[in-house]
Amino acid sequence: MHGSALPTLAEPSRPTRWGDTGQVTTGTSQGTAAHPVPSLAAADLDRLRSAVSGALTEFLERQRTTLAGMDASLTPVVDEVAALAAGGKRLRPSFAYWGWRGARDTGPGAAEDDDAVLRAVSALEFVHASALVHDDVMDGAVTRRGRPATHVGFAARHAAYSLSGDGDLFGTGAAILVGDLALVWSDELLRCSGISEAALSRARAVWDTMRTEVTAGQYLDLLRAAGGLPGPDGALRVARYKSAGYTVQRPLQLGVAIAGAGPRVVEATTAIGLPLGEAFQLRDDVLGVFGDPAVTGKSADDDLREGKQTLLIALAEEAADAGGRRLLADLLGNAAAREEDFDALRGLIVDTGARDRVEQRIAESTARARTAIAGAPLADDAKAALDALAVAATTRTA
Repeated sequence: MHGSALPTLAEPSRPTRWGDTGQVTTGTSQGTAAHPVPSLAAADLDRLRSAVSGALTEFLERQRTTLAGMDASLTPVVDEVAALAAGGKRLRPSFAYWGWRGARDTGPGAAEDDDAVLRAVSALEFVHASALVHDDVMDGAVTRRGRPATHVGFAARHAAYSLSGDGDLFGTGAAILVGDLALVWSDELLRCSGISEAALSRARAVWDTMRTEVTAGQYLDLLRAAGGLPGPDGALRVARYKSAGYTVQRPLQLGVAIAGAGPRVVEATTAIGLPLGEAFQLRDDVLGVFGDPAVTGKSADDDLREGKQTLLIALAEEAADAGGRRLLADLLGNAAAREEDFDALRGLIVDTGARDRVEQRIAESTARARTAIAGAPLADDAKAALDALAVAATTRTA
């Protein structure tokens, strides 16, 4: 089956106000015209990252005071959320901000204060932190961004303070609560951001859809790891809901909702967001197996040791011979496997053509998104920024 066409993912048939398309297109040539390489300076990332970091720091300092007033032993919980929120590329807030900038002159959101909008979109980082913590618990991950995963860190705290009971269970419970708290705080930061009541009301519909999707996607990921949703189609469906939607499509739509944009703009955000979000997640999957640990902050063996059922694995299994499938069955998700075993799995992924096919899909999906950006009814500076973000998100090394 080597080289067979990838599946087309059917989207839910019920239309929504926020522009879900009928399907995720997988074609081999549509929308793949060459684009010039954009300058990342167009996205104004230094300013946006500084503003997001400032908003998160200010909010967390208030929460630290509140929790410390309840009990001093709660301070490590705030510190953990702060550590999680301190990392990352701030892509989600950046997509949301430029969605607002691109559409603000098309609706009633032109009067929204720039700083307030930046605080509002910063709340996406808490949604992301929540998803990371819960995902690491479900996957049994050991590290995250060059430091112990949250459940591992709290298990170590249990041992360091000679607490009673099962340390691993304590760590897992603490991590679940840290993730829950980050999600609660995402709501609070959005609500208290300073955007108008009308903008907040418009934003809530996207916000609720996004958080439902990412939680449902986490369950689909859990189900796939247990043998449900098999094959490339299942891998793409998990990627769509677990990560792709809340990485680009919904952040973009959050921004245009704050702006009060009309249906044409909303449709454009879907045409941009679905293929670009998928390409982002597929790049993440490639880096999880072939990335440089010194750059990614995690071992390149972790995804293989955890048995992550990504599109890379699905395509390798589809194209492998009987011996290759036995290798996958024996080593994928095997905690006792050695470094050379995982090197053999990487070799199989390359030899079956799975890596090349995923890279091709990343390139095609990115090209479709960039074509959609070029034709979107958005301000020119926003289109330049979104184009730069699209390339940065899909060619990154961490």
